[in-house]
Amino acid sequence: MTRKTKETDITVELSLNGGGIGADTGVGFFDHMLTTMAFHAGWGLAVRADGDLGVDAHHTVEDVGIVLGQVLREALPENRARFGHAFVPMDEALGFAAADAGGRAFLRFDAAFPNRLLGGYDTALTKEFFRALCHNAMLTLHLRVEGEDAHHMTEALFKAAGAALRRACSPQAGAGAVSTKGVF
Repeated sequence: MTRKTKETDITVELSLNGGGIGADTGVGFFDHMLTTMAFHAGWGLAVRADGDLGVDAHHTVEDVGIVLGQVLREALPENRARFGHAFVPMDEALGFAAADAGGRAFLRFDAAFPNRLLGGYDTALTKEFFRALCHNAMLTLHLRVEGEDAHHMTEALFKAAGAALRRACSPQAGAGAVSTKGVF
C-alpha cells in the first residue's frame, strides 16, 4: 500500500506469514524499531518512506503508522486468535503489551521516558506511531514500560507489541470471528 501526501510518501508491504524485513524511513532509530517489531511479530515487512525530515520526523513516523495499520487491517485473517500479550525485559527496562485485534481502535500508553531524544528520534513519536497504527488497524493496544534507559524502554515496547500482535493476529483453528457477537 502506498500513501502520498504533501508531507510524506510511504509504501508498506506486509506478510503476516514471515519473509524479509527492511525499513528505510530516513530515521535510523525508527527503522531499528520497525525491524525489531516485525521480527517479534513474525512478519515480513518492507517500509519505504520519504518525509519532510527537514521539519522533523513527526509526519514520517505517524504516516508509517497510518499505512502499516491500513495494511495490517486488510491482512488480518477472519479466524484470528484476537488476543495476545507479552512482557519483554531489556536489561533494566520491562515492556508490556496487550493486544486485541477485534476491530475496536484504542491505545493506552503508559511510558515516561527519562530523555526525549535518542539520536534524531524523539521518544514522544513512539506514542504517535502506535496511536496511528491502532486507529488504522482497528486494534486495541495497552502498552506500558518501566526503566531507566530510553533506548531500552522504547525497544522493549516495540518488541512487546510485536510479540503480542503475533499472537493476536495468528489464525485460530475453526472458522469465524472470535467474538460473542460473531463478527469483529
